[in-house]
Amino acid sequence: MNRSLLLLTVCQALFLTNNVTFIAINGLVGLSLAPAGWMATLPVMGYVVGGALASAPVARLQARWGRQRAFMAGLVVAAVSALGCAAAVALGSFWGVVAATVLAGFYNANAQLYRFAGPELVAPERKAQAISLVMAGGVIGAFTGPNLASATRGWLPVPFAGAYLALVGVALLGLAVMACIRFPAAGGGAGAAGGRPLREIARQPAFVVAVAAGALAYGVMNLLMAATPLAMDRCGLPFEDAALVLEWHVLGMFVPAFFTGHLIQRVGTLPVMAAGLVLNLACVGVALSGLELSRFLVALLLLGVGWNFLFTGATTLLTTTYRPEERTRAQGAMDFCVFSTMAFTSFASGALVTTQGWFLLNLGSLLPLALVGLALAWQASAGRRAAAPAA
Repeated sequence: MNRSLLLLTVCQALFLTNNVTFIAINGLVGLSLAPAGWMATLPVMGYVVGGALASAPVARLQARWGRQRAFMAGLVVAAVSALGCAAAVALGSFWGVVAATVLAGFYNANAQLYRFAGPELVAPERKAQAISLVMAGGVIGAFTGPNLASATRGWLPVPFAGAYLALVGVALLGLAVMACIRFPAAGGGAGAAGGRPLREIARQPAFVVAVAAGALAYGVMNLLMAATPLAMDRCGLPFEDAALVLEWHVLGMFVPAFFTGHLIQRVGTLPVMAAGLVLNLACVGVALSGLELSRFLVALLLLGVGWNFLFTGATTLLTTTYRPEERTRAQGAMDFCVFSTMAFTSFASGALVTTQGWFLLNLGSLLPLALVGLALAWQASAGRRAAAPAA
């Protein structure tokens, strides 16, 4: 841990505060303003659709401007979009909220690259730990996000408008912290030119598995997480219970980050990802077993830890597939796939939970988890074949 890595971890914490607050309130805001119930999670979908649309421009901006200036641009957009959400809620405009969350997707796509910037601040042999430590900043977001949503939802006469205004302050604080980080000179223009084209990088089995596992892990997590406040509301559980469940879920996502990097270094990337897959399956099993608060809490906690193992492993695996000058196109391609998958699951989440119910939603998540299992088996087989001549 050094000063710049510590400050980047703080920025990650503020980013997750923004994310978790959005997740906690966007579906409920959508439910109160949407013309039809199945459209409730469109504001959640708008956030990730905006991220998907912004992933390529963000990659180019990172290559042209460098890490710090590009990250600061994302934080300015975060403040503007949160202000737009507050105004739209105050006016009772459902489509205004959706538009503002699409704009916020630029910040989402930008800040997702914090995890890749972390390894640039440490020695090469410490990159797994750096990724893990940056992601550990989400622990702060786990506490501040749900509690910020609960504390500020009634600040103004219109419910949740105050929560969006609070996020403006969170973004401005992030802007001040980011201004103090010093990225290495190589972090500025690396990736602007040179290196292999993306189609050549993407032919590597490790790249395919990293992108597929990362996107599907995020998709399943988003499918179940975005639906949880709506499912709990339909079960008659208060918003405070949903905030508690989300708090423990995000703790599950980021507390393991303190040791996931060391675990990957000790036992390898694929075994950690396989453990994440097993935890995701356990989450579905618990979710299907009942509708009590305790079942929601345990299921979402398992989902968070499983996501951490899968996504940290996928990110670490991706860093082995590209050269420094190729980083922006490889990272941008992964995040585009992640955001596209999340966009689909955000829409499917609201549509399924409001029309088919919580149980069918969980059963549907087994298909992408099965695909993750096949991808990991394929990568393990490819690794054995590559090692065979040396043996």
